[in-house]
Formats: sequence, structure tokens, C-alpha cells
Amino acid sequence: MALSALVMIGCGKSNERLLTSATGSIYECLVICSESVKEPVCNTMGADMYALPQMEPYFTVSHVTPGQFDDLFKSSRNILLVDINEHKYTQMKVQHSRNVWSKPQAFIRIQAPDEETFLAYWKSNGEAVREWFVREELARQITFYRANTNKDARAKLGKWGYDMLIPEDFITVEDVQLTIEDLDVDAVWCCNNKGPMRKDIIVYSYPYTAQEQFSHESILAMRNEVLGRLVSAQVPGSHMGTEYKHFPPVTRQVPALRDTTGGFYAMETRGLWKMLDGEAMGGPFVSLTRLDQVNGRVVTAEAFIFAAGQKKRNALRQTEAVLYSLEMPNEHK
Repeated sequence: MALSALVMIGCGKSNERLLTSATGSIYECLVICSESVKEPVCNTMGADMYALPQMEPYFTVSHVTPGQFDDLFKSSRNILLVDINEHKYTQMKVQHSRNVWSKPQAFIRIQAPDEETFLAYWKSNGEAVREWFVREELARQITFYRANTNKDARAKLGKWGYDMLIPEDFITVEDVQLTIEDLDVDAVWCCNNKGPMRKDIIVYSYPYTAQEQFSHESILAMRNEVLGRLVSAQVPGSHMGTEYKHFPPVTRQVPALRDTTGGFYAMETRGLWKMLDGEAMGGPFVSLTRLDQVNGRVVTAEAFIFAAGQKKRNALRQTEAVLYSLEMPNEHK
């Protein structure tokens, strides 16, 4: 059963109530289930996130049993409830809702008649359930960014017909044109270098010539060319590259956030970057590569983080949300 098959449940009149603010930090999830199924559920929700220099989980998980779940927990921002009861249910049912007891809140209820049925479902769909919560967090972050954005960076992207909610605390580093293998490449680079953590966003586009440009190998080859020319360190000759030995980069197809119209799909590439021929620097990166059908160009938006010795999950996810706000010329609202 795929995530798209989850039963959509509206909140009905509950949206009309005055809801309290959700409690907890981003990427925290409350799991409500019996002790007998706690291990597989919490192991999936709290699994190590791929391609981070230090091990960090997808979600920081808290667990209570159904009997312990009371009003104190109902304001949690992400809640996964597993209800197994042979007297109440005869088949599996999965419901997902928003803003049930607080706002913003994501809530999934899984009902099963017995543990065997639930565990079979979870083995096939647990990662898809986790992905739904991830995308809810990304969507919330986009909503937050809408209020305060970098108007200069958005104007520079606007010259190409694009828009993206680059936060106002980012500064524009470069707006350049490059020639790579006879392709004209436009690039806008923005950076937030406040405090001990640095966050960068680079958007670059180049002519679309073949479907193969969306392959894993082609996306990484262009990444190495563009970022290798733009990003350097203090050591002369140093330049950015991609780490292939530890956590080799991975690429997958992803849909738009909360897409209900069969709209855009993107190729997501996630991995580690490192400086070549220079200082020992590196960190995580994630990119989305899309097709600009109006202008016939391939567009890649990448976020990368540098924060030596610090946890990076939340910062990377927050910056990743910016990438999902990218709009092509025919998508502006």
C-alpha cells in the first residue's frame, strides 16, 4: 500500500475551534503504540538519516502507550497513533489529518485488527509514513518563509522567470554566467554565514538537450562542474567536490509538496560535499533538479551546510524547504 493510498481525512469543524500552538521542536514525533510493536515503529521513525556527517535520526522519537496518552500529549506537533484492537476493527485503516488538537500538527492514526496485520503493513509502508511527516515539516517551513524573504535574490531569479522563497537572512553572494561544455549556465548563489553554522543555496540552470540530463550521473557531473568553479576555500586551487566513498550520493524522484494536480516532479540528490585540493572541509548537501518547460532549461537548486562538529539535521531540512518553494515560469501564483 503506497503512501498515496492513505485515506485522506479532513478535520471538519475542528478547524473552526481555537487551537493551541503545537508543542515540541521540529522533527520530533510522538509515537503512541503498545510495547509489543514499539521497536519496529520507533526504529523506523528514528532511523539514522542518510548522508549526515554525524548520525542523526529522521525524527527524535518519544513513546507512550495508548493508556498513557492524555491531554498533556495532544498538543505535540507530530503524532503517530497505532491502535490495534481485534474487537473494534476487522481490517487495516490508515487516516492522516492536520491540526486535530493543536496547530500546526500532523497526525496519523493506523487501525489494525491484530499485530500480525499491522506489522505486515508497517514493513511495507513504514518509511512512507515517515516520509509523510517529513514533508509536513517541509511544508510548515515554507509557510514560515513566506513572510520574510530576500527580495534582491528573488529579483535576480526573476530575470530567468523563476521564484524561490530565499529567507531574508541570506545575502546574495554571486549572480554569474558560466560556460560549461558549450552550455550557458546561469547561477545565483546566496549564503547565511551567521554564527558557527554556514548555510548556502545555489540555483543554476542550463539548456535542456536530452532526458539523460536527469540521470544520477549527469546531475552529479554538472554539480561538480558548477560548484567546483564557484566554491573555493582559503587554500589557492581548492574547490568543492562530491564525496563518493562515505555515503555515496543518492538520487530519487520526488513530487511537489502537497501536490493534488499531478504537477511537478523533481530529481532529489542527497549526499556529502567536500573541498578538494585544500582544507579538510565538508558537510551535507541536497538538491532538486527540475525542467523549465517554458524556456527549455534544466534547473537545479542546491542547499549545503558547513558546521564543523555540530548537528546538522534541522538546519539542512530547513534549508531544503527553500528548495521546494522554487517555482517555474508557468507556476507563479
